[in-house]
Amino acid sequence: MTLVQRDFETDDLGECEIVSPLRATHFMDTSKRLLLSADVDELRAQMRAGVDPPAFELAGPRERIYFNPDALRCGIVTCGGLCPGLNDVIRSIFFCLREKYGVPTVYGFRFGYEGLVDRNSLAPIELTLRRVSQIHEVGGTVLGSSRGPQPAGEMVDRLERLGIQLLFTIGGDGTLRGAHTIVEEVRRRGLKIAVVGVPKTIDNDISFIDTSFGFETAVEAARQATRAAYVEASCHRSGIGLVKLMGRDSGFIASFATLADTQVGICLIPEIAFSIDGVVEAARQRIERDGYVVIVVAEGAGQDLLDVAAEQDASGNRRHGDIGAFLRDQIGETLRAQGTTANIKYIDPSYMIRSLPANARDANLCLRLGHAAVHAGMAGKTDVVIGSWRRRLTHVPIPLAVSSRKKVDTDSYLWQTVLSVTGQDDNLLNADIGAS
Repeated sequence: MTLVQRDFETDDLGECEIVSPLRATHFMDTSKRLLLSADVDELRAQMRAGVDPPAFELAGPRERIYFNPDALRCGIVTCGGLCPGLNDVIRSIFFCLREKYGVPTVYGFRFGYEGLVDRNSLAPIELTLRRVSQIHEVGGTVLGSSRGPQPAGEMVDRLERLGIQLLFTIGGDGTLRGAHTIVEEVRRRGLKIAVVGVPKTIDNDISFIDTSFGFETAVEAARQATRAAYVEASCHRSGIGLVKLMGRDSGFIASFATLADTQVGICLIPEIAFSIDGVVEAARQRIERDGYVVIVVAEGAGQDLLDVAAEQDASGNRRHGDIGAFLRDQIGETLRAQGTTANIKYIDPSYMIRSLPANARDANLCLRLGHAAVHAGMAGKTDVVIGSWRRRLTHVPIPLAVSSRKKVDTDSYLWQTVLSVTGQDDNLLNADIGAS
């Protein structure tokens, strides 16, 4: 995929003619951009070719804004699976709208995009200081969530009836695709409604966004699971601690959790193929050497080994089989057939992790993302999601963000470090030992 600067250009509703009510604020210089690539050789090649290197628009407060805060009505919706930090983002958006810009009315739509459709009979909640003041202390989302799309026409009908001119959507790639359909319907009707996304994916797999909120909390909590697996495995003869972590299509949580706990001996991610024979042989070798082994597997890894019908969930994602339970059973059976009785302890902490409140670092990111989303919306930006790139917040066009799924680059420093820490051999993991 060859990217050009046009792919990074954001859309807006029109000229910003209203002086921002923000005071004592460092307003963004809208002429500045953040380069996509920091590779000097690549930049030189683009300059020699006379090509503008792709660059992000920076997020932040603008000196002039599009919407009149006094007459503005806003909405917030949370969609998809739960993730640490959802309530933090809701709270951040609300406080920035109310306390910084003086927006009088902010609605929370209940249970995802279902709450944007009248026939579902889900009345929106008018958010207040009292309602949101302490919500960051608990996990989940006070607005509720759901998966799956809703008819764009019906959603825009409700926005029109309520007089909503600025909608904030908090969710992953499915949510962002839904936000884009709303934008398209708004354009078709010639309305002045802005839609701004905040990226929520615990798997950290949205493209052109280096870190999404909830990921740091997930890795921190995953380390507790891997430590428990180590204790169980090391305290039993031929012990195997098997931990299944989140990661439908991308192995970022599994990779970072492995680096956070150097007791892990095998890390299995969707980006790397493996065979049962290969995993069993790698586990057997580690047990012979250390007396135990800890295995971390991402939920989307090894799906080609499972006999699972090609079904999709409400968000359009392929339904995965339980690779953790499959490995538990297959490793045990194979080792028994080889004359070894292993003590396997299987841990799946996924839902416990998803329901946690955000840790300090994620809470900080949530606050910054929420404020940046408000600044973008007040400036009339639409069809954009707030990104993070080399520690700077950016505006990413939604079509660009959902154009591909971010995956672990197996040639990258990240994965090579995982291999170094675990000592695993990907060629061995993918080997058909029986055939050889």
